[in-house]
Amino acid sequence: MNRNNHQKKFCELREKFPFFVYQSYSIAFEKKSIELSFNFSLANKFAFEPRISIPNRAFYQLNTIDRVSLEQMAFHIGMIELISYWKTACPPKVIIEAFNLSDDQLRWWKHLYFQGLGEFFYLNGIETTEEEFMQIEIASDRISKPAVNQLSDKYLVPVGGGKDSAVSLELLRKGSFDIIPFIINPREASTGSARIAGFTGLQTAIVNRHLDPTLLKLNDQGFLNGHTPFSALLAFVSVLTATLSGCRHIALSNESSANEPTVANTQVNHQYSKSVEFEKDFREYCQTYLHPDMNYFSLLRPLNELQIVKIFSGSPQYFNTFKSCNAGSKTDSWCGKCPKCLFTYLMLSPFLPEERVRRIFGNNLLEKQELRPLLDELMGLTPAKPFECVGTLDEVNAVIRMLTQKSVAQSFPALLKPVRLIETTSGSDADFNDLLTHFDEQHFLTDELVTLLKKVLHD
Repeated sequence: MNRNNHQKKFCELREKFPFFVYQSYSIAFEKKSIELSFNFSLANKFAFEPRISIPNRAFYQLNTIDRVSLEQMAFHIGMIELISYWKTACPPKVIIEAFNLSDDQLRWWKHLYFQGLGEFFYLNGIETTEEEFMQIEIASDRISKPAVNQLSDKYLVPVGGGKDSAVSLELLRKGSFDIIPFIINPREASTGSARIAGFTGLQTAIVNRHLDPTLLKLNDQGFLNGHTPFSALLAFVSVLTATLSGCRHIALSNESSANEPTVANTQVNHQYSKSVEFEKDFREYCQTYLHPDMNYFSLLRPLNELQIVKIFSGSPQYFNTFKSCNAGSKTDSWCGKCPKCLFTYLMLSPFLPEERVRRIFGNNLLEKQELRPLLDELMGLTPAKPFECVGTLDEVNAVIRMLTQKSVAQSFPALLKPVRLIETTSGSDADFNDLLTHFDEQHFLTDELVTLLKKVLHD
């Protein structure tokens, strides 16, 4: 993997842009929407004003919610938004003028920023520490207070358009739970998934996020760029949306596989804000500072990718709609050339006929020998896995072993031919079957939901 060495640029930019300011935020209640905006400054040389627009819904309970509570939730969304703009120059000092934060909160935010930027630092070749990369100063005495509005036993379900959220929708729907789907920046894969699950557009909570165009201009000019923890943004936005909707539960669709580091023997994890570590930390932060009755958890946390795909394979109504490819997100398609496409193709292959999997992707990815470098990354033959939301090395290798052992010479996938002799000499179907029966006990599910998951695993 090629890593850009931007250490010199990192140091030069920090000297040229020594501070970053979270100046203010606003939340306005319009007739058709709720509008949030944030004002950031990069050393008084560049200004950013990202926005979030939330179309009004009949199920929002604005008359029962303290507006001050919504304001401090909006402020917190700005705290996670700012990292996308801070990373352009990585100023050593961040000044918060919009609200006050305690020392415990500041430590929490520094940890989130540092861990969430692990991929950004790694791929840019930047060496720094959690202590040194940023100092946060508070320039406000305005104290936030948790929300106090009553929440009902409803479930806000974030829907991204992939297989995982489709599985969560189906599990909760069939379990007769009261659901509100929630989508950030809708596309056909996400709105289609909600529609297939039986929800119209007006029954779905929508959030439209708008980046400041200056950020894109700075990227083009050679400022630092890279991955930020989007799922952490999703977490804070979902709390605001759940509060508006009166939902006590926020049911994510993150699996146990997300806990595995992307770079071996490090803490660098593309999916940090989908990990159980972040889930635990966010639950505690949310209940202390945002809303004491909010239950943020991942419904699929006890499961691995293989188990989720097996469950998903029983819902063919989603096959033509779901999409997990980031490269093809703008066209709502599978690009057929990226690690996410290859990983998803591999995971589906044990559970669906080859012809059905091929129709989903438009061609047989296991016949594309040019994808071998991606396969090597997925199998753990390189220093790092792909920086995508993919499963564990064990899951990938178990599927490959299973596929190669059951293939005959005439139908052996071309992409897997070089790994047949290597992989079938170690391991057996037991690895595959063990993964299908595993249940990770590190989760935050109620007994009712545990019973629901275990039942579907045994069906």
